[in-house]
Amino acid sequence: MITTILNGVKFQKRARLSGYIAELGSAFLSADLDLAPQVREDHAAYIDGWLKVLKQDRRAIFTAASHAQRAADYLHKLQQAGAQACAA
Repeated sequence: MITTILNGVKFQKRARLSGYIAELGSAFLSADLDLAPQVREDHAAYIDGWLKVLKQDRRAIFTAASHAQRAADYLHKLQQAGAQACAA
């Protein structure tokens, strides 16, 4: 179940953190699959948003990395299960 906090500051922080989790997860999976990253024109502005979150909460990087790693692990397990099902 997903809860939305109506407090604007908490919502913005949570929204930025979720984007950070997604980006870290993407980086983890890209590294595992030997994919080269694509440079985006808006990277500087995007990273600036992350820096604001990290300045407010120094633990945010660890929280985001932990969630991203769990998501990557989950996707790897799905891939392994799919490969085993195809082999059977």
